[in-house]
Amino acid sequence: MNQEQLSKLEQSIENMKNKKSKIYLIAQDTKGNAKASIAYIYRLGLALLNGGYNPIILHESADYTGVSEWLGEEYMVLPHQSIEGQNLEVSPEDLLVIPELFGYIMSQVSKLPCGKIVLCQSYDYMLETLQPGETWAQLGFYKCITTSDYQKEFIESIMRGVSLDVIKPYFSDKFKPSNLPAKPIIAVHTREHRDTINLIKSFYIKFPQYRWITFRDLRTLSENEFANGIQECCLSVWIDETSAYGTFPLESIKSNVPVLGLVPNMVPDWMNEDNGLWVNNKIQMVDFVADYLQNWLEDNVSDNLIEGMKKTADSLLTKESFDELVVTTFGRFINTRLESFSEQLNKLETIEE
Repeated sequence: MNQEQLSKLEQSIENMKNKKSKIYLIAQDTKGNAKASIAYIYRLGLALLNGGYNPIILHESADYTGVSEWLGEEYMVLPHQSIEGQNLEVSPEDLLVIPELFGYIMSQVSKLPCGKIVLCQSYDYMLETLQPGETWAQLGFYKCITTSDYQKEFIESIMRGVSLDVIKPYFSDKFKPSNLPAKPIIAVHTREHRDTINLIKSFYIKFPQYRWITFRDLRTLSENEFANGIQECCLSVWIDETSAYGTFPLESIKSNVPVLGLVPNMVPDWMNEDNGLWVNNKIQMVDFVADYLQNWLEDNVSDNLIEGMKKTADSLLTKESFDELVVTTFGRFINTRLESFSEQLNKLETIEE
């Protein structure tokens, strides 16, 4: 190895020591629509920026909408860079964080010398764009960040040779109990929009005496509008069979709004019999909605439910604890690479002597 190569290795080590190495976080363009998975990526980025690191939001198209309209202008202080029409200059000391859905990008960057991390928020998409039999490790991705312990266990059973870290989401302080009495409004959040339509139509047909109850579909709203919308409701209904964490029910619980939810295929580790009304049959959900309304109108909502919700809300990560966990986790990734680079430099210097 010549002196120029030694100098580059020394520069890489210096960049990592001084937190100058880049951390690229790939984000999908939601075209201005709210999406919890993208909010999570931006919160990772902002935590790293505030921790003194050098994060960059990487997006596919130069025509990128951003998140200021629905998540907040403060997140747009993060540096952004487009992949389209540009040569991505990645150095060995940099980290590239790619969501599980972008398997085709993993293939394209597999030969890059940088550190590579999969961000898996949804186990249901982890194989979506991989070739049959292809694994993350085969593409040079040996580390993964995910959002729950159960999801970690599932991923480990599929993707051998990949080490996993869990960074659970945090929920904005915008989600908080209202000082006013709840209104006869039911918030609905479903993965498939037809489930929302079918629920509302079935309910009004089966229980015409409750036609004065309003259902509110909260998709496409900004975080402020979303939080204010939940606060007014007497109940939240959640249907998402492939959810891996459950953002909407926890936002409702944090707002002190009881949740009637269909138990997803991967039961979240925060879910228990005391913190919500959890059912296993989607067809029967309208009956459970009617039962809850009857109890709510009679001021007969269980104290155990309210107490269970409070315990769950109190157990969630704060912004401070989330930021600390992000900085610690990425700091560990970088320190591991720093040690490896330093060992390599010492060996090469010994050979040169």
